[in-house]
Amino acid sequence: MGNGSRTVAKDGIDAIRAMLAAKPRPVGWAERRVRLDEVGAVWPVADDISGEPVDCGGVPGEWSLAPGAEPSRVLMFFHGGGYCAGSIVSHRRLATEAGRAARMRTLAIGYHLAPEHPYPAAHEDALAAWRFLRGQGIAAGAIALGGDSAGANLALALVSRLRAAGEEGPACLWLASPWTDLTLSGSTLTTKDADDPLIHKPYLEELADAYAPAPLDRTDPLISPLFADFSGFPPTLIQVGSAETLLADATRLAAAMGAAEVAVTLEIWPRMIHAWPLWNARLEEGRKALERAGEFVRDWVR
Repeated sequence: MGNGSRTVAKDGIDAIRAMLAAKPRPVGWAERRVRLDEVGAVWPVADDISGEPVDCGGVPGEWSLAPGAEPSRVLMFFHGGGYCAGSIVSHRRLATEAGRAARMRTLAIGYHLAPEHPYPAAHEDALAAWRFLRGQGIAAGAIALGGDSAGANLALALVSRLRAAGEEGPACLWLASPWTDLTLSGSTLTTKDADDPLIHKPYLEELADAYAPAPLDRTDPLISPLFADFSGFPPTLIQVGSAETLLADATRLAAAMGAAEVAVTLEIWPRMIHAWPLWNARLEEGRKALERAGEFVRDWVR
């Protein structure tokens, strides 16, 4: 039975790789955004999910709720896409199923994108959305922050900003395939380049140039959270695939958080690619990763 499970898993991730390879990433920003929406939304939201748009203090958002979820507890989710693509649409299946796993309401945030809106536009949107949520009477301890890739970067930066302002932060963090180092110094950008079907150094350089153009210092912890002071950060779950060029962004983040005495859990999922929980509808490991994230969030959100 164990061998059969591994075979199914292999077929599952190989099928996702084939889907991605069938239509490579286009060149222009507008075309890339359309492509990511297509790829992320290839399998629709489950029929039993209810959702509605919301204005989060001038920032687009979307509430979603699965049957049996607790509306007074909220997973605030920031989508990935390198700060230049991605949307509520591209990550709707991921965000809604994460809420189901966590048994709480989800608030997905549609922050402004670069290059039209470079740093710190997304940060201002994240802070506005957080304050909107708190203004709805949701206690900080009833909020989990989640994000994948650049969305995980944004979640980390938001916690840093809240701490600097002396404001109470979320109960916990869930970070999937986090992009934490815009200086691009991670060793796996080279060693995993042949394994990763999505993320390569030249592409990351293009994203970093669009989001944090010169003369911005990309070692700034708000741009590259890997270099932040993590003292006082909430419990954090980091999930990353073994086939990711951003693997070292995750492992170095876990080490830095652990050194700062954060209750951090690092999961490295064999053979998984960047942001694999996006395809949870047809990928068993995607569903299992969300189940693990849901368990983690429920342990900390009160």
